[in-house]
Amino acid sequence: MTSTTSAPRGLNGSEIGANMARAGVAEVFGTFLLVFTGTAVAVSGALGRAIAGQPADSLAVALAFGLVLVALVSALGHISGAHFNPAVTLALAVTGKFPWRYTPAYLVAQLVGALLASLAVWGCFGEPARATAALGATGPATGAGVGQVLLVEALITFLLMLVIISVATDERVAPAAVGPAIGFALAAAVLIGGPVSGGAVNPARALGPMLVSGALTDWWAYIFGPVVGAVVAAVVYDRFLAHASTPDPEEGTGPDNAGSGSAGAGGSPGGDGFAGPGAVQVTPPPAARGGDGFDTAPRAGAGDPGPAGA
Repeated sequence: MTSTTSAPRGLNGSEIGANMARAGVAEVFGTFLLVFTGTAVAVSGALGRAIAGQPADSLAVALAFGLVLVALVSALGHISGAHFNPAVTLALAVTGKFPWRYTPAYLVAQLVGALLASLAVWGCFGEPARATAALGATGPATGAGVGQVLLVEALITFLLMLVIISVATDERVAPAAVGPAIGFALAAAVLIGGPVSGGAVNPARALGPMLVSGALTDWWAYIFGPVVGAVVAAVVYDRFLAHASTPDPEEGTGPDNAGSGSAGAGGSPGGDGFAGPGAVQVTPPPAARGGDGFDTAPRAGAGDPGPAGA
């Protein structure tokens, strides 16, 4: 008999290493669409370009990033795992959930996708997008120091990574909840970090616009902050939270509910309606017997369900 060994599972049910070329292309396109969507909305707001009514504001930027990530996780998650973020890939590698030998390919694909996205924004909005809005590049807010940028980027990436590793690697989570949970976490992270650091949460998202626009202010903080936050979140979940047990609704009603078909400590019947070894057979009282001496009360037999809760 020939046995087949399936590839190890990654985020969102993807098969790690099954087809690296396809996974790399998915990471390029996914990162491209994520960065393009978010920074295009940011640039339109910075330039005062309106869709209908007032120009896009900070809330629109956060929603753009979050909503497109919901769609991308659902569309590409089964192909590459939908990392789209070097900090996520590195955190998964540190905790052994992603092979180190594939990590460089993912990091390159993500950076390429972000660079192409920034070029696309430049092409769509023209020179003002680069000269005035820096193609949506993140940077410290007025009065914010590099230490604050590091701290807020680490914290908001911790939030995003904790949600990702919780919902996308644990089989106890309903698949339908994965995309919305990750997208909402990203939107919340951008809303939190926006007033301080611009809310990058993603080294590729930060470096793409920075490199194309030349706005490289405190660039290193947008790499180390997210990476540290993501790694800490992944380690916390992997070492502590992942080992928690899911409450079983069929447990907790007593030792007799083991469901093994044998009597528990109290000698009650098992799930098949028969008493286990050593259990005492109780004779029904006379009032429960018919005139012919046979029991007329219903009993739980092999074809009937046992007592409630068994």
